[in-house]
Amino acid sequence: MYSPDQPLPTFDEVLLCSPQTTAEQVELFFRRCFICCNGGEKIYTMLYADELSYDVSCRAEELFQHLQHYNRNYRLIILCNCEREHTYIPSVFSQYKVHMIPQRRLDEIQQYLQHHYRVPQPSRSAAFVFKDSMCVGIVSSKRAGVGK
Repeated sequence: MYSPDQPLPTFDEVLLCSPQTTAEQVELFFRRCFICCNGGEKIYTMLYADELSYDVSCRAEELFQHLQHYNRNYRLIILCNCEREHTYIPSVFSQYKVHMIPQRRLDEIQQYLQHHYRVPQPSRSAAFVFKDSMCVGIVSSKRAGVGK
């Protein structure tokens, strides 16, 4: 957010982890991170890495240790749920842990995201149907089973 005109991360810079994430997916992600094709400008981010299975986490750690020897100029952020810090990935990388508290107010974060997710005028995008011509939205409900 310090550089509002910088683009948001692209699909190859983010790995959204779940219990179904495979070791192959993590390996491809790490290889993109450590094999610098773009002069090290990209920042790679693993989200919810604490949800990886034990086997995938072990293989991820081994690969990280192996690739780290070839390139020390990587830019990697691993985000985990603080309530799951006892799982494998947060434990292995605990020496690098940084507790983060958002430094911006919610309205500033929302304005920043609106800037990046608004479809430019004029456009023939279906996003014009959505509020404020946004191409991303969140649909939620406090009740289960209401068709969301």
